[in-house]
Amino acid sequence: MLKNNMYQSVIKSVLLSVVILSSLFSVSAKAQTYPNQNFTMIVPFGPGGGSDVMARTLGNVIAELNLLPVKILVENQPGSQSAKGYGMVASRKGDDYTLATVSVSFFTTPLRGGTSYNYKSFTPIAGIATSPYIMVVSAKSKYKTVSDFKNATSLTTGATGAASDAAILSNIIKKSLNTNIRVVPFDGEGEIMTELLGGRIDFALFNPGEVLGMIQAGTVRPIAVSTSKRLPKFANVPTFKEQGFDIDYVQVRGVVMPQGVSQSSVAYWEGVLKKVAESENWRKQYIERFNEEPAFIPAKEFAGVLDATNARYESVMKELGMIK
Repeated sequence: MLKNNMYQSVIKSVLLSVVILSSLFSVSAKAQTYPNQNFTMIVPFGPGGGSDVMARTLGNVIAELNLLPVKILVENQPGSQSAKGYGMVASRKGDDYTLATVSVSFFTTPLRGGTSYNYKSFTPIAGIATSPYIMVVSAKSKYKTVSDFKNATSLTTGATGAASDAAILSNIIKKSLNTNIRVVPFDGEGEIMTELLGGRIDFALFNPGEVLGMIQAGTVRPIAVSTSKRLPKFANVPTFKEQGFDIDYVQVRGVVMPQGVSQSSVAYWEGVLKKVAESENWRKQYIERFNEEPAFIPAKEFAGVLDATNARYESVMKELGMIK
């Protein structure tokens, strides 16, 4: 009887060891084979917009450089001012195979309320570029510099939404100039350009890629760029700061994942995006093509950028009475 008990005890010990070793092997194998399935890059907007272009270009460059053993599947999920798409990502806690692009509404939609998430509901991975803004007027406009606007009793500009970057930057300019600026809502940048050329608004704010052709054709005149330093393709256009106005404003382009993903996944993707940012493919296909500014920002630093960006939007939106 004693021998049988000893025998059973040994068998149990062996089986337990096998189970433990199998579990450890399974976990180790899983870690070593990441990634072993396709990634989903969710874009909370329809095809063709800035976030969609960035996501698809990112996927193309990664494929060209053979940086992943799997594919990135871009999935457009527009709706509810991006709340549908970002809400979907936020709900996938711990999912190491879901990513999303960062946009203005990544911050502004939660700040306005009604979402179950905010920017803290995501894991920062890296910043990949920044989109500056350029202030332009019609070639026929009497305004030549930003200081010329100070003498105006009232100015009018256009934006695609009350919480868009153009609207928020316009109100920052309003405060800096101490001049009344009325922001008129439009459905798209094309309408804004039409109103500018028709003399019905005084100035407009565009990303450089949206207005480069018009500047080169002499249809519009650039007044200032929103970066701290002049842009290479617009070397003759001074910054707001050069003209005496403390304005430094860019749109951050980056990538996030849901909360709860592993640190190894963050490190993995941080490495992939660093290689993308340093590649000629990315420079030619995205930075130069769309006149963006190169800016690789690693995960820890990117988290601080997201904090600062959210605080900036919150402050401006409170001043505008958009939130309490």
